[in-house]
Amino acid sequence: MDIRIGISHSPREIDLESSQTLAEVEKIVGDALSSGSPFVRLTDDKNKVYIVPTASLAYIEIGSETNRRIGFAN
Repeated sequence: MDIRIGISHSPREIDLESSQTLAEVEKIVGDALSSGSPFVRLTDDKNKVYIVPTASLAYIEIGSETNRRIGFAN
C-alpha cells in the first residue's frame, strides 16, 4: 500500500510502502483523529515506525494495493 503524508508548513511529504491494507490504514488514521490522539503511528514494509503528530497533518493519501510496473510499458 502506498501512503503519502503531507505535513503542514513543510514542502516535503513522507512516502512509505506499507503491508497494511487500506481498511487498516483508514482505521488507524480515523481512530487517531477522532480520539484526539497526539500522533498517528504507521509501520512500513521494512518494519520502520513512522510517528506523525496529528496537529501537523495536512493530508494522508492512501494509494492502491496493486503493484507498480517496473521498466518500460507498452
